[in-house]
Amino acid sequence: MATIEMKKESAISSDFANDTVKGLEASPKRLFSKYFYDKKGDKLFQDIMAMPEYYLTNCEFEIFETQKAEILEFARHSDFDLIELGAGDGTKTKVLLEYLVSQDADFQYLPIDISQNALDGLEADLNLTMPQVKVEPQQGDYFGVLKSLKNIGSRRKMVLFLGSNIGNFTKPEAELFLKEMTNSLSPGDMVLIGSDLKKDPSIIQIAYDDPAGITAAFNLNLLERMNRELGANFDLNEFKHWETYNPTTGETKSHIISKKAQTVHFDCLERSFDFGAWEAIWVELSQKYNLQELEDLADKSGFEVVQHFMDKKNYFCDTLWRVKSV
Repeated sequence: MATIEMKKESAISSDFANDTVKGLEASPKRLFSKYFYDKKGDKLFQDIMAMPEYYLTNCEFEIFETQKAEILEFARHSDFDLIELGAGDGTKTKVLLEYLVSQDADFQYLPIDISQNALDGLEADLNLTMPQVKVEPQQGDYFGVLKSLKNIGSRRKMVLFLGSNIGNFTKPEAELFLKEMTNSLSPGDMVLIGSDLKKDPSIIQIAYDDPAGITAAFNLNLLERMNRELGANFDLNEFKHWETYNPTTGETKSHIISKKAQTVHFDCLERSFDFGAWEAIWVELSQKYNLQELEDLADKSGFEVVQHFMDKKNYFCDTLWRVKSV
């Protein structure tokens, strides 16, 4: 696909334009969840994390509050870089940062996120509440940043990939992503990966299809962003959010459904796209795992499992891995 040249000046990166065209030209259509996170999307996701149905946040909080010393045992004995992929507002990570500060650990925190808005807020908050923490925010997507990890000094590294972000990849994509991470790290470096575990399907379903409609607003905000930044003319009333969970595969999938046959024009792209009545656009995956699947994924990706840390309900797992020695 040729690179999109914008018709008129726009603050949006060409990546958003190119990925939008790529996704809407595909069959079936898809859009990319990393673009959920503009200023409004960041706020909506914070609202999602605060929902009583969205158990993931509280489960990971519990793990950090009760097991932070064990999770960070290796880190207290050496100087190191703490690198977080998809840092967001860092709410949960602050539990770990506070503990490291209390232990006088010698570390630098490098939060990485696609949302500059989220990074700016996180840096300002840490400068105010934990000025002892050396913060070096980096804006970008995971794959771009992974390539530069080896250039972030020679100190040992601990990478945080929390909040079930690994679930946004298909299993083959997750293995490829983690292999790239392995290649960007050194033997002995550590990775802490948050993963949502398979459980009662009804618990998972309502977490992603909440009665208040916050998740629906979060997904549909992607159409609003395309209206604003790409000059599209989506009528949000003619689209709806739809969620499915497959307990066999562990796949939770979010879709945006066109309620009727319609055409949407993008001024900035000088393109139009047709949507059939009840045509689905796949916008997000949240893959659920069991412990054996996590261990298999670690082994295939070049890691060895150090320890699994779980909440008291066994809903969620933060699994600590170490890069294998060559």
